[in-house]
Amino acid sequence: MTGYRPLYPEIEPYESGMLDVGEGHSLYYERVGTPGAKPAVFLHGGPGGAMSPNHRRQWNPELYDVVLFDQRGCGKSLPFAEIVHNDTWRIVADIERLREMCGHEAWQVFGGSWGSTLALAYAETHPERVTELVLRGIFLARRKEAEWLYRFGASEMYPEQWDSFTGHIPEDERGDIVSAYFRRLTSDDEAVRLTAAKEWASWEGSVITLVPDPDLFVDFTDAAKAVPFARICAQFFLDEFYLEDGQLLANIERIRHIPAIIVQGRHDTCTPPVSAWDLKKAWPEAELWMIPDASHMASEPGIVDGLVRATDRFAGKLGPTE
Repeated sequence: MTGYRPLYPEIEPYESGMLDVGEGHSLYYERVGTPGAKPAVFLHGGPGGAMSPNHRRQWNPELYDVVLFDQRGCGKSLPFAEIVHNDTWRIVADIERLREMCGHEAWQVFGGSWGSTLALAYAETHPERVTELVLRGIFLARRKEAEWLYRFGASEMYPEQWDSFTGHIPEDERGDIVSAYFRRLTSDDEAVRLTAAKEWASWEGSVITLVPDPDLFVDFTDAAKAVPFARICAQFFLDEFYLEDGQLLANIERIRHIPAIIVQGRHDTCTPPVSAWDLKKAWPEAELWMIPDASHMASEPGIVDGLVRATDRFAGKLGPTE
């Protein structure tokens, strides 16, 4: 692969709306591209993140018909920042509801970071509904990955940011930093909730880029994004993502026949490359593209290049060696 590919031009949805998925939850969704073209679904990160206009631009709009949506409690979905009736398997069921709503027999599943976890969980549950997988920043939701981010690991790479993050919590509560934050994120005091959310988002925002991006950091810690991100993220970490430890790797035989491209930043300190490598070892048929000058964010040039090339490949625009 030579010469970085940019995102496709800015594009507006040709359809958007709310999908009632029951239990009091309603999902905001968008459709972009060409109706009736190759179907795909985008799964954003988090847990607790949201989609953005740039996410629409990772596919050739003439060749794809893409659904993007905000997961339960996220972005424009309602109720805002809701953690009740919000778990991995309910989101997997939501993806199926969206497929049925669109009338697709099967589709490409594209997910980054937490979205890669969801993509694997969905594909292993509904392998007959997946034509290809495009995965970025692999997170297998194993205990060691959670501990890397919130116990020991990333803390060694970003010690001053870790001290700031843990410093928000009294010393006698730091033995379980996620539980301590969750108590504050679910406090009856709005100010306590907001302060904890911004601290949580600041920590994650510190570890996701190779080169610091002040604008991205400000965006990441904006209250409208930080509150759902922190609340939902903390809940999922506490409940071990509603998966058995190692479950996604253990069930990989269910999807080994599905074509897949994994795009992973070599210097990713949020979801370290070892998880992508473990996935590749368990799934030799998948292609692993290790990006040498990238970290975690989908907006980094090398990651953008890999993702656009992957979707082009699966649309038949590029050959197998391009």
